[in-house]
Amino acid sequence: MVTIREEKLSDAVAREALLDEAYGSDRFTKTSARLREGRLPAAGLSLVAVHHGRLAGTVRLWHVTAGPGRAALLLGPLAVHPQHRNRGIGATLTRRAIFAGHHAILLVGDAAYYGRFGFTAASTGELWMPGRFQRERLH
Repeated sequence: MVTIREEKLSDAVAREALLDEAYGSDRFTKTSARLREGRLPAAGLSLVAVHHGRLAGTVRLWHVTAGPGRAALLLGPLAVHPQHRNRGIGATLTRRAIFAGHHAILLVGDAAYYGRFGFTAASTGELWMPGRFQRERLH
């Protein structure tokens, strides 16, 4: 059985190992990583999936702005351990994160995956990110 709960400090090493496995060392060079750099995740909005005491998935939300004076959250990174993929863990983590009550959530990711949660590149309008990013992946 998989349990979803708030991330704890003791999850840090396992979370970083999971993110390394999922995204490799390139994860630190992405524009979304630049936005998260030097920030703490939004309080109470870092979630993990645990299976038999081991980290199976992770997602975090971060405070950002979506234009002048418009607060938003940035979702990501989302990762699920390879042994636990295709079991709905990523979807469950995403739903729990987006139903946390914030009205503006942005992410950089695959349209085919995130579209089922209501994310679309069309909804980001004229928003942009500092540095290089693929506009069709900004939702």
